[in-house]
Amino acid sequence: MIPLETIDPVAATGLFSYAWLMIALPALGAFVLLGFGRYVEKSGPYLAVATIGGSFVVAMALFVQMLAAPVDQRAVSVQLYTWFTTGTWQLDVGLLVDQLSILFALLITGVGGLIHVYSLGYMAHDERKRRFFGYLNLFVAAMLTLVLADNYLVLFVGWEGVGLASYLLIGFWQYKPSAAAAAKKAFVMNRVGDLGMVLAISAMLAQFGSSAFIDVNHGAEHLAPGWTTAIGLLLLLGACGKSAQVPLQAWLLDAMEGPTPVSALIHAATMVTAGVYLVVRSHAIFDLTADARLAVVIVGTVTLLAGAWIGCSKDDIKKVLAGSTMSQIGYMMLAAGIGPAGYAFAIFHLLTHGAFKANMFLGAGSVMHGMNDDVDMRHYGALAKYLPITFWTFACGYLAIIGFPLTAGFFSKDHIIEAAFGQSALVGTLALLGAGVTAFYMTRLMLMTFGGKKRWLDGVHPHESPAVMTVPLIVLAALSLVAGAVMNWWIQEWLEPAAGNHAHEVELLPTPIGWLTMLVVAAGVFVGWWVFGRKPIPAVAPQGNVLAVAGRNELYGNAVNDTLVVKPVLGVSRAAVAADAKAFDGFVNLLANALGGLSVGGRRVQNGYVRSYALTMVLGVLLVGVVLILGLGA
Repeated sequence: MIPLETIDPVAATGLFSYAWLMIALPALGAFVLLGFGRYVEKSGPYLAVATIGGSFVVAMALFVQMLAAPVDQRAVSVQLYTWFTTGTWQLDVGLLVDQLSILFALLITGVGGLIHVYSLGYMAHDERKRRFFGYLNLFVAAMLTLVLADNYLVLFVGWEGVGLASYLLIGFWQYKPSAAAAAKKAFVMNRVGDLGMVLAISAMLAQFGSSAFIDVNHGAEHLAPGWTTAIGLLLLLGACGKSAQVPLQAWLLDAMEGPTPVSALIHAATMVTAGVYLVVRSHAIFDLTADARLAVVIVGTVTLLAGAWIGCSKDDIKKVLAGSTMSQIGYMMLAAGIGPAGYAFAIFHLLTHGAFKANMFLGAGSVMHGMNDDVDMRHYGALAKYLPITFWTFACGYLAIIGFPLTAGFFSKDHIIEAAFGQSALVGTLALLGAGVTAFYMTRLMLMTFGGKKRWLDGVHPHESPAVMTVPLIVLAALSLVAGAVMNWWIQEWLEPAAGNHAHEVELLPTPIGWLTMLVVAAGVFVGWWVFGRKPIPAVAPQGNVLAVAGRNELYGNAVNDTLVVKPVLGVSRAAVAADAKAFDGFVNLLANALGGLSVGGRRVQNGYVRSYALTMVLGVLLVGVVLILGLGA
């Protein structure tokens, strides 16, 4: 095999020359829907589905060609145009279609396309559905720009586009104060992470004279260790913002205020996966800095446990799944931080998670559709009988996320736990603990939603969703079961040229750690049944212990942010406003008033009466005379 460091992208030919269509099609859909909406008010949603469907077809065609190509020709550079030139810098706009980006393109357009189809039913009665689908298309186009860019600067354009689209979608029902606040919170917190991205790209331009992946990869080994670590940590800050990792995780649960298809899109196929992509794409930097990799491991480990903790305590079905997303992205970040032994497994779990988490979020939307949009699981119960398709498809996602043998999560997450033990016994044990807690809170969700007795509110009549919503659920459920087995045997070799040499061989039978993981998962399921399956669920959540209260309050992340950031910033802002009003404005107003007083006095002297002027002259002569007399006398 050709050494990895000598494999550079080849110039695009044939179909690869049209790779830009993957971005252009949904971008065109967004342009038409948002710019000329009144002409496509009824057909607009179908146009959105068609454009992302076309993007998926292009991505699949390119993937098939890449499968047939030699390894050294699978990375293709698509040069589009020169953005701008300044000094010695020439910044080009181009795409990189390689083993890593094509998998993301398939995930974004494939799962994103199913979410679009599902939305046809979910948003059918919304008066602004045309605008909603325009935002969905914009989101997909921005995410594709992010993952297909061949340099960090163009990647950042997509990065910011995703931030804008998430703001528009999370706050789509902006007439709800909670939705408007959640959108602003997500936007502002992501700007904190974006600061890290801006500084990292600036450092690359200063050190390499370029932000192109190929230039950064070739130049990284010549970079001073301090710079390598600094760039790695700044990239991690950006990843924490987009992927809702500690300490920038507080926006994620509030983002559930958006329509449920938005939650599925953000959590499964787009926004929160961007941080993992960034770390893996930047492996040339992270491979050279153990300190930055350790920081990624710590962030991922803390987040996977924090998200699982929150998932155990929430009664809102969407927020349980949001906590779960935090936790699962934490696993991916942990794997990415391990380095060459974990990069491929981070992407493997990202792909399987995209299927089963989209399945469960859309399943939650189907439950809400049948329960008058109620999200409180304490008002559910016994829904398996009334929503059979939703139940069975959701059950497939449940089995996948807990790692039931041979399902998607069984392969991808177990590899991460195995690699975590290779990192250290402590990290491996914590990752193993997270698997047990995941099994517990997901069992809790299943029992509270689909098991037990009816706890419905008056006027609720559960019913199954229409086919336009259930068919995507069935497809995603099938992927939740088989995607892991399909990818398990080739994912490492496939990603090796893009993510570095792998150091972990896949075994046919479970390893001792694999058997231990299954035992811990079984224990988590049993405890979940023991607590929530043997007795009726109370309509009102009990007060609970300190751990439960902390979980309900999202580990006090919002309180910490308010204390450390929001209140101090507000205090400084108010002090600045007061200083401006009383000091600066006060001085200016005093000067203005003084001049105004003088002008008023001067105006009274100029009154137009001759006798007044004569009197003034006489007084002046007398004054001069007095002065002269006094002067002569002295």
